[in-house]
Amino acid sequence: MRQHWWRGTALFFAGTILLAACSSGSSPSGSAAGSTAAQPSGSSATSSGTKELDDAMAGKYTGTVVTAFGPFVDEDQAKYESMVKVFEDATGIDVKYEGTKQFEQDISVRVDADNAPDVADFPQPGLLASFAKTGKAVDLSSFLSADYLKAQYVQSWLDMATKPGPSGDVTAGVWERVNAKSFIWYPKKAFDAAGYKAPTTWQELTDLTAQIQADGDTPWCVGIESGVATGWAATDLINDIMLGSQPPETYDKWVAGTLPFSSPEVKAAWQTMADMWLKPGEVFGGTKGIVSTAFGDAPAPMFTDPPKCWLHRQGNFITSFFPKTAVAGVDYDFFPLPAVDESHAGYMQVAGDVWGMFHDRPEVRALLEWYTSAKHLEPWMATGGALAPQKDVDTSKYGQPVEQKIGALLKSATAIRFTSGDQMPGPVRTAFWKEITSFINGDETIDQALANIDKAK
Repeated sequence: MRQHWWRGTALFFAGTILLAACSSGSSPSGSAAGSTAAQPSGSSATSSGTKELDDAMAGKYTGTVVTAFGPFVDEDQAKYESMVKVFEDATGIDVKYEGTKQFEQDISVRVDADNAPDVADFPQPGLLASFAKTGKAVDLSSFLSADYLKAQYVQSWLDMATKPGPSGDVTAGVWERVNAKSFIWYPKKAFDAAGYKAPTTWQELTDLTAQIQADGDTPWCVGIESGVATGWAATDLINDIMLGSQPPETYDKWVAGTLPFSSPEVKAAWQTMADMWLKPGEVFGGTKGIVSTAFGDAPAPMFTDPPKCWLHRQGNFITSFFPKTAVAGVDYDFFPLPAVDESHAGYMQVAGDVWGMFHDRPEVRALLEWYTSAKHLEPWMATGGALAPQKDVDTSKYGQPVEQKIGALLKSATAIRFTSGDQMPGPVRTAFWKEITSFINGDETIDQALANIDKAK
C-alpha cells in the first residue's frame, strides 16, 4: 500500500534533465552562506551556498561513492536513478542505489549486521524512528541547523522528521518527495451537468450526498480490498476525519499510542465514517461491496455513462487507475475532503519519502542537502509523479494540472501529518486494517473493533 503512489506513475524522464539547486539564506552549519562554487564542466546545477554541497559542486569529492538503499525497484528505480544522475554529473560523486521489495525486513537486517547503507529512503517514518532511538541513524542536526531546515520546510515536516534519540530528540531525516491523500474525486462532466457543486464544508458534503440520493443515485464509490493489507483505504479516511475534527496534537498522541483507539475522540471518527459509508444507499455495491472491491477498481463505476456512483475519497496516486482516456479537468476533478470541524480546516494527510543517514561523510551530507530543495525535483514534477514538500517549490513547474492544484494545496496546508499506519507499530497497524474491515463487514461493533486494536499494543 505504501508504494502505490510510486507504482501509479510509470512515466520516465525524457531528454536531458536540468537542475538548479536553490540558494538558501541560512546555511546548514548556521554560518553565512558561501559564494557559488565553480561548476564541473557541462553541469547546469548550481550551489546551494552550503559547505558540503558547495564543495561537492566544486568537484572536491569527485570519485567518492555514496550507497543508497530503498524500497523502489524496476520502473521506480529507473526514475530515481535518472533524477540522481544530475547530482552525479554535477559533483563526480557516484550514488550506488540498491532497491528491494522487502525494504522493511532488509534494512533492519543490514543495520543489525553493521552493513547499513550510507543513506536509506524510508516510506515509514516509524521504522526510521526505531533506528534513531538506538543512535544508529545519524542526527542530521549535526550539519543541518534548525534555522536552515526552517527555511526549507514548514514546521509540520520538521515535526514529522524529529524522533526520540538516545539522549533527546534528533533530526532523523529529510523529506524529499511525497504524495497527498485528503481528496474526493468526482466525474466532472456528469457532475457539472447534474448541477452539483464541490462542497467546501462538511455540511455541504452531507447535503451533496443527500441530494445525489434524492436524485436516485448512489453517492460513494468505495473499495478497501488490498490483499494482506485490506482495510488500509478505510484507515486513511479515519486519519482524515481525525485531522479534520481534532487538533494535530491529538492525532499525534493517537499515533504515538498515548491516546487509545477506544478513546471518545477516535470512536467519534469511526462513527463519522459509519455515517458516511455504512447507511443504506450510500455506497455502490453496499457494505459487502466495500470489503470485496479492490481499492484500484473502486473508482471505475464513476466513469460509466451515467455514473453509478459520484464520489471517491483517495490520494493523488489514484488517477493512475482511472480510464486511460479520462482527461483531468474534463472527465474528472477533485476537491479537498472538508474538515468535520471548520476550525481544523486546512489539514493534509500525506505519505512519502524521508531519507535517513547511517554514515556521516561530506559526500553523504552533500546528497542529503541536495534533497532539501525542491529545485532538484523539478524535472520529475514536470513529467508527473512527484509532489515537493520543500518551501521553495514553484508550483508552476508541475506539468500536470491536477498535480499543480494539489501542489498548491499542499504548500498552503496549515497542519500536515503522515498517514497513521506507517507510524504505528506493525501489530497495531495490522490490527487497525483487520478490525476496521471486520466492522465495515458487520462482524463487529465499533467498541469491539477498537478494543481489539488496543489489545494489539
